[in-house]
Amino acid sequence: MKKYYYEESPIGKLTLISEGTDLIGLYFGEVESEGDYEESHVIKEALIQLEEYFKRERKEFSIPLKFYGTDFQKKCWNELLNIPYGETRSYKDIAKLVGCPKGYRAVGNSNNKNPISIIAPCHRVIGSGGKLVGFGGGLDKKEFLLYLEKSNK
Repeated sequence: MKKYYYEESPIGKLTLISEGTDLIGLYFGEVESEGDYEESHVIKEALIQLEEYFKRERKEFSIPLKFYGTDFQKKCWNELLNIPYGETRSYKDIAKLVGCPKGYRAVGNSNNKNPISIIAPCHRVIGSGGKLVGFGGGLDKKEFLLYLEKSNK
């Protein structure tokens, strides 16, 4: 059974979605979802860990995640989980790591559809020249998250 919950954060409202014991969604803004509006156990734990993250007390998340998407998208999203806190990778770097060295645009499209932002840190992916490019939540949020992590490394 799916459950969803809205929560305010330092970067605005977030929508969290769970299914069973897994977190399946963490979106910027208020996103409509199927299921019941209530905090599940995994949503409560995610909220605690997100609060610690924003307070610079947490650098790694330990929430059970489940991704829904194509095989390629799942490869890209899982690769995001390997980017260390406070570091960045380029779209080109991720493309190489998922076995599609010229597929940096496809990686960008996958990141744009990342269903579990912040925890699967697509904000840590930047352009090859080090430029902040493309972010579904808005470049201001990407800049905030990168600054939060780099200032706490």
